[in-house]
Amino acid sequence: MTEKIYGDGAFRRESLKGSTIENTYSGALSFMRRRYTRDLSEADVVVSGVPLDLATTFRPGARLGPAAIRAASVQLAELNLFPWGFDPFDDLAVIDYGDCWFDAHQPWTIRETIKQHALDIIQNSNAKMLTFGGDHFITYPLLQAHAEKYGKPLSLLHFDAHCDTWPDDAPESLNHGTMFYKAIKDGLIDPATSAQVGIRTWNSDFMGMNMLFAPWVNENGVEATVQRIHEIIGGNPVYLTFDIDCLDPAFAPGTGTPVPGGLNSHTALGIIRSLGGLNIVGMDVVEVSPAYDNAEITAIAAAHVAADMLCLMRNKKVAGKL
Repeated sequence: MTEKIYGDGAFRRESLKGSTIENTYSGALSFMRRRYTRDLSEADVVVSGVPLDLATTFRPGARLGPAAIRAASVQLAELNLFPWGFDPFDDLAVIDYGDCWFDAHQPWTIRETIKQHALDIIQNSNAKMLTFGGDHFITYPLLQAHAEKYGKPLSLLHFDAHCDTWPDDAPESLNHGTMFYKAIKDGLIDPATSAQVGIRTWNSDFMGMNMLFAPWVNENGVEATVQRIHEIIGGNPVYLTFDIDCLDPAFAPGTGTPVPGGLNSHTALGIIRSLGGLNIVGMDVVEVSPAYDNAEITAIAAAHVAADMLCLMRNKKVAGKL
């Protein structure tokens, strides 16, 4: 029987599995109180942050997103998760690797630094990455790293208010609205087997991506959306990226580019929880900007999205498919 540890499991826990007994209002703020370590040898999932917001086009502040998501996860670490009914850490070994360090004063180095950070994790282990942004640009170097490991093109499942496929042919630009334009041009993702969910901004060329616009999702509901996602992606290796502004600003005001008419929390979580049939090779949650949040509701929503992603990975681990 595992010895109970009271408090600060982020650095006191010896095993990567199991949960500690914590006061939600105190202690080291790793994600869901997971152990802080860079030992990858036993990890199934590696949580990491990329505190970048130099690529924003409107309100900055997403550099504080990883810390906010960790802080908002404290309630999730004390109970079996709803609607799953289990503690994912009974079966899934998860570590908090800490944040990617980059030199913000040398922006031309940032993309390669993020890519190498991811490669150091996924090339040296069998673990999946769950990354917290930071602005959405971080998904581009993360895709580069995952495509290098899993082969290209990958499929992309992208939750967002924005398509992020606006043209940008400047090779070194940092822009959180053009990453998937570059990813398609680079052959990192296959638009025919990729889906964008919750989009409610216009582009004259969606570059062949399968668009599940926010009005369609809101009108047709969770079941129809999930069915369409599975039809598009099938069994392909897929990278899952969730921009918190996919949620309507009523549910996620703390973000840099909010757009009305988005998904509510019930719909978004219902979709995420139904993605167990996908071959997910990497995940991120991005664009939480705490300065614009109200009562931490955006960070709390992001933490729940991330926790549900871990539950998907737990079920795959139990089924022997991780």
